[in-house]
Amino acid sequence: MKVLLVDDHPLILSALQAVIQTIGSDTTVVGTDSAAAARAALQADSDFDLVLLDLSLGDADGFDVLVEFRTQYPAVPVVVVSASERTSDVIRAIDSGAMGFIPKSTSHTMLYEALAMVMGGSMYVPPSMLGLEFGRSLGHVPGSGVPRAPGEAPLGVHAQPDPHQKLPSIDDIGLTPRQAEVMGLLLQGLPNKLIARQLNLSVETVKDHVAAVLRALGVSSRTQAVLAVSQMTQGQGGFFTRRVPSR
Repeated sequence: MKVLLVDDHPLILSALQAVIQTIGSDTTVVGTDSAAAARAALQADSDFDLVLLDLSLGDADGFDVLVEFRTQYPAVPVVVVSASERTSDVIRAIDSGAMGFIPKSTSHTMLYEALAMVMGGSMYVPPSMLGLEFGRSLGHVPGSGVPRAPGEAPLGVHAQPDPHQKLPSIDDIGLTPRQAEVMGLLLQGLPNKLIARQLNLSVETVKDHVAAVLRALGVSSRTQAVLAVSQMTQGQGGFFTRRVPSR
């Protein structure tokens, strides 16, 4: 696995590198301390499996960099790692195509878990930020599914339904095969234009399919759709895999 880190704080950069190296012996980590250096790294070699991006960079706005990387390198998933814990920043990051949002206050244990989820094809958003509100809209109250080691700081944990309750599954929502294809690309953070290009459809047709997907999920935005599918597929496996365009 090859990971690109983008953070202008040397201590954070070093800590992230140390955690990521524990994922596997074949993991290669490239650290950069600016948007310009990250651009140069991707231009020289775009064959990265993951980009971890800080939002506060000295030479650029992190959200602008996120949109830029998702547009220019749609096959490379980007996860935001930020000191911000504002819900508005989480929503904006997911809407801009991030495959996850990890607060810097997250413990090493949960950082490892979050990265494993993303590399396994899932979206990671701390339920402490968004999952609780969305979980209630699905009719259940999330609980704590990941134990915290002694001395670790409080952090978001994966929402889990109560044992006697069952979330709807992907099969239950009744999407057509084309709508399922559109949803798969939507969950990768691709805008309608790129979805249209991938599926050889008009942008208007894609808009219709996206609207149908949102209706089927009972949500009103792409961010809510991401959270809905993420919670539906926890423990089910199979659908929420990262099917990215070929390089």
